[in-house]
Amino acid sequence: MTDQAAEEARFLTRNAVEALPEGMLARQLAEGRPLRVKLGIDPTAPDIHLGHTVVLRKLREFQDRGHTVVLIIGDYTARVGDPSGRSSTRPVLSGADIDANAETFQTQAFKVLDRDRTEVRRNSEWLDMAMEDLFRLARNATVAQLLERDDFAKRYAANEPISVLELLYPLLQGYDSVAVRSDVELGGTDQKFNLLLARQIQQAYGVAQQSVLTMPILPGTD
Repeated sequence: MTDQAAEEARFLTRNAVEALPEGMLARQLAEGRPLRVKLGIDPTAPDIHLGHTVVLRKLREFQDRGHTVVLIIGDYTARVGDPSGRSSTRPVLSGADIDANAETFQTQAFKVLDRDRTEVRRNSEWLDMAMEDLFRLARNATVAQLLERDDFAKRYAANEPISVLELLYPLLQGYDSVAVRSDVELGGTDQKFNLLLARQIQQAYGVAQQSVLTMPILPGTD
């Protein structure tokens, strides 16, 4: 590992909560190639909120150092609803609402990101898969493993409903990392389980595993 790569890794991980596995980002940077840095956003609301800018600004730092940001618009995962931090199942959105939200999200995201160094993908490109492919994906995690998630564990203990579709969500998000061959994935601390599971899924599909950077969650008005 070069001193330059170690210094760049220190800069890029400053203000992050965790960079996992430890030292991996520096080793990736030492390869001397542009990294593919992934962020997935589900367009479940019309606007990006202020908390998103914490991650977007970090992505811009990667861009300013020559790396490629892969912004995934979760038009398929939005139909499931990310269960992270939720005490109940998210409401189902229509396809038209998701598409409209996706357009707004991109317009707002490019106030922070460099459009020319951003690869925008929709996960409907690969998640509209055959049942055989879904079965293969579902074999890569156990129910016990998924129920270890803090939000699922709390809902299960409280006898609150958890749909089978919600249990699939982390697997679908992980498959995004397979599809776009991500080297690094960013997310809030509430995404840690999903981001690490994506490494497991990448390994199962013979894809080089990504490193993970978690960013702090801004305190809300509640």
